[in-house]
Amino acid sequence: MGIKTRKIGSALEKKGFLKKEGGRHTIYYFVVNGKRIGIHTELSRGIKEYSRGLLSAMHKQLKFNNISELEDFIECPLSKDDYIDILKRKNILFW
Repeated sequence: MGIKTRKIGSALEKKGFLKKEGGRHTIYYFVVNGKRIGIHTELSRGIKEYSRGLLSAMHKQLKFNNISELEDFIECPLSKDDYIDILKRKNILFW
């Protein structure tokens, strides 16, 4: 079973991603202290629910170690600060 696209988008926005409407996709850029840091993903407007395969691709784009971390991020046990800590540990964020 997948996760509803609307739920993913909502979680991304709540946790610091800036939403930008595109052609077929909505693009989400991660913003820290008012700056885009180069991490982004996109959600297709034509897909109502993201399958395990699509979530696998998304977890890599967002620099999570596995799909479970992405699911925790979407379901809320993982906060924006937790996500920033993950990015710092991976030397993606330096502040």
